[in-house]
Amino acid sequence: MPAIRILSAEGARAAIPALSQVLVDCVAGGASVGFMQPYGPEDAEPYWRDVADAVATGANLLLVAELDGSIVGTVQVGAAQMPNQPHRGDLKKLLVHRSARGKGLARLLMDAAEREAARRGKTLLVLDTATGSDAEAIYPRLGWQRVGVIPDYALWPEGGFCATTLFYKRLA
Repeated sequence: MPAIRILSAEGARAAIPALSQVLVDCVAGGASVGFMQPYGPEDAEPYWRDVADAVATGANLLLVAELDGSIVGTVQVGAAQMPNQPHRGDLKKLLVHRSARGKGLARLLMDAAEREAARRGKTLLVLDTATGSDAEAIYPRLGWQRVGVIPDYALWPEGGFCATTLFYKRLA
């Protein structure tokens, strides 16, 4: 049975090795999430240290999905916004290890992230994802509205430009 948890800064720091493995696997699988191949755990650890620091300040929420006690997925909500956007959050880095896909973890992570964001006063979430990626197909099924596409927004991890698709979701 999968478990979804919200990590404290201390929990995030303790989970850096496992979070790094999830991120490394996703980048190796071609996910355009900000990093280029080759990418190893030593590359991922500074990123996750920064995330833990953001959790400590309240700038980010960090959720993890666990199977059999091991972290196999994660998602973040950027909660700190400019003064004129206190109601908005940025959904970031929905990642599920390839070995754990097909078990509904992305849905569970998203549901939990949306509930927690709403509990913290967020009424609107936004995200972007690589156009044409497997991830792009997930969001409409979860009630997210497609806004449009920006061409040549980023690079695929193995190189070459990719577009990004923007989505939003109003929270009840």
